[in-house]
Amino acid sequence: MEYHNPVLLEASVEGLNIKPAGVYVDVTFGGGGHSKAILKQLDENGKLVAFDQDQDALANALVDERFQLINENFRNIKRFLRFYGIKEVDGILADLGVSSHQFDVAERGFSTRFDAGLDMRMNQNEILNAFTVVNEYAEADLKLLFSEFGELTNAAAMASTIVQARSEEPIKNTEQLKQVLSRYLPAHKSHKILAQIYQAIRIEVNQEMEVLKEFLEQSLDVLKPGGRLSVISYHSLEDRLVKRFMKNGLFEGEPEKDFFGNFSVPFKTVGKLIVPTAAEIKMNNRARSAKLRIAEKK
Repeated sequence: MEYHNPVLLEASVEGLNIKPAGVYVDVTFGGGGHSKAILKQLDENGKLVAFDQDQDALANALVDERFQLINENFRNIKRFLRFYGIKEVDGILADLGVSSHQFDVAERGFSTRFDAGLDMRMNQNEILNAFTVVNEYAEADLKLLFSEFGELTNAAAMASTIVQARSEEPIKNTEQLKQVLSRYLPAHKSHKILAQIYQAIRIEVNQEMEVLKEFLEQSLDVLKPGGRLSVISYHSLEDRLVKRFMKNGLFEGEPEKDFFGNFSVPFKTVGKLIVPTAAEIKMNNRARSAKLRIAEKK
């Protein structure tokens, strides 16, 4: 399987402040790049558990007694760590979004570069796919996801156009979807708008915002005091959730104050926001929108 170099590799692994005998989790295994870097810093007593819901990633499993790959969604991190007898860990790394492999395999339907069936499932065993979203969702629901997940200004018009088109015949593939929405794709920014449309549908198909929230909340339960959380995000929706949760342990509202009037928050942020260098972006175009945030559990 072809997987590109992992994004922000050194900074994200360095952010974990690895203890050689510690227990770490890579919740987005993919091609195994981050996992390999973590294993290099562990001694014979260290352990690394990795998660990936995509069946394709299993082909990259590392042969190492200290390593365990779990073919599950990381929204279930707490349950599966407990299943393997692990209650607390020293660090968790998450590289969110779509892997380079998923983008590059045309039939998965993630990339605007290829004509493919409307799929976009990260876990190919799931029932909900892009075809169902595009052809069966109510107009109001399509408008909402284009607005919230795609941050598209003409979400209502796009939703209406899709509903009108599919009433005549199903929209079966990405090329048909592009044709249906062509009036909203001016040549000078068609790629950007298409990416937003695909992002909106993909986030809905994979329930990415709900999954991220569940994962972040569970990370608090499984991290030891002093344990690190290192998260790479690729769009503002993800980054806002990560930033807010690391800042005060909540997704909305304000944290409670203690007896002395100080805010009681579960994390302390480590360093500032980290973004890729121009050199890394040149080597790996996927890195261009990446943002790395690191926090330590108090």
